[in-house]
Amino acid sequence: MNANSSSNAAPEGVPRTAEAGQAASHPLRRLAARPAYAAPPQPVIQPLPRHAPAVGGLVPFSTVDWPGQLAAVVFISGCPWRCHYCHNTELQTRAARYDWREVREFLETRKGLLDAVVFSGGEPLSEPRLPAMIRDVKRMGYRVGLHTAGIYPLRLADVLRHLDWVGMDIKADAKGYDDITGRRDSQRPALACLTQLLSTGPDFECRITWHPDWLDEARLLALAVELARRGVRRFAVQTARSGPAAPVARALSTQAQATLRYTFEEFTYR
Repeated sequence: MNANSSSNAAPEGVPRTAEAGQAASHPLRRLAARPAYAAPPQPVIQPLPRHAPAVGGLVPFSTVDWPGQLAAVVFISGCPWRCHYCHNTELQTRAARYDWREVREFLETRKGLLDAVVFSGGEPLSEPRLPAMIRDVKRMGYRVGLHTAGIYPLRLADVLRHLDWVGMDIKADAKGYDDITGRRDSQRPALACLTQLLSTGPDFECRITWHPDWLDEARLLALAVELARRGVRRFAVQTARSGPAAPVARALSTQAQATLRYTFEEFTYR
């Protein structure tokens, strides 16, 4: 059912000449008068203004993008890094494919059905209007989550007080960071963002997309110990796949999983 089907016109089989009082008492007429849930917005046909928020996608309902929360996910287009395993390469270039006003109107219809809205990407902090978008969502009563690779420490600081949860991508150890991201000195801003989360931030999870060809188990465990030493309590290992539905490329050993469960208060292997 879409937004256009929410009119008060009588369903088929109900006479259009019924009096107002009769119509009000007819069960079919009462059913038709109930508000319909809006359909998710569709990608725009005409180009949006250059200043429009770069909304690149929308998932109306997700149970996995914020553990324990029913959330809609708003994807922001634009990311300065070029991680070689990225599954969202279409979101690396900034482009507004959805009208934020329509997305906002849709989220209004989901109040009471969803717990939260997660901003993902791409890199959501690449969007200059993200603080205003977060405030829009908070005014609706939603909790707000953020997926970030930690590329923009100053922008994270600007929105941190408005966030309820953060999923922080850790790409590798110091030796392997630039090989993953394709950019020089990429670990520095990520560690600055992690420091913010540890000192003043909301609840958060650190996670890594892992393959032994990029980071062997010994280096992964050493990185985990360093993160735990810094104060990280929740850590997740997401095994690399060639695509979202593809099988796991190489499984993490049971011994390494056991070590990671011992190292962190909460550990998840995905």
